Amino acid sequence: MIVDLYVFGNSPLHRLSPGYKILALVLFCTLLFVLPGWVPLVGGAILVAIGCWLAGIGFSHAYQAIRPALWILAVIFIAQVILTGLELAAFVVVRFGILIIAASVITMTTKTSEFVDGIQAGLRHAPSWVPADHIALAISLALRFIPLVRTTLDEVRMAQKARGLDRSVKALLVPLVVRTLKTGDEIAEAIQARSPL
Repeated sequence: MIVDLYVFGNSPLHRLSPGYKILALVLFCTLLFVLPGWVPLVGGAILVAIGCWLAGIGFSHAYQAIRPALWILAVIFIAQVILTGLELAAFVVVRFGILIIAASVITMTTKTSEFVDGIQAGLRHAPSWVPADHIALAISLALRFIPLVRTTLDEVRMAQKARGLDRSVKALLVPLVVRTLKTGDEIAEAIQARSPL
């Protein structure tokens, strides 16, 4: 079963229009990448913390959002230390961490169906050749696959740990990839079966 990241609540962020939230996230990410130095990062971190507070999202939810990406951030950090030095490595990792949590705040306060409606509304005035429905569906499936892959990873890790293979990267990745691809095929077949001829 595919689920989303939505956390039930009635906060100001939960009630805000999904279109405004998507636009705010795009602007926030753009500014965080365009503005140089640590001051914008500190300001961005404060804004994200305020967003978590307004949404009623505690530390545990924020940690769960960034936990799957910790090993990726670790790899980026090591690579940046080797290539550019410690300070820039820390800057890059902190920026990506803030972006991940900011995106998670939006997904935790917006139902997937609301995301799709917001995207469709935003593409309403796009040229006729732009497949708005297909784009909205693709983004919806991508959002739903995030928790699916995370759940599958936890299940595979627990199964391999029970077999004494918890330290084997190959034993972890192979079944994860196979199960994820299988689920993707099943979803594609279901969509194709329901689509008009």
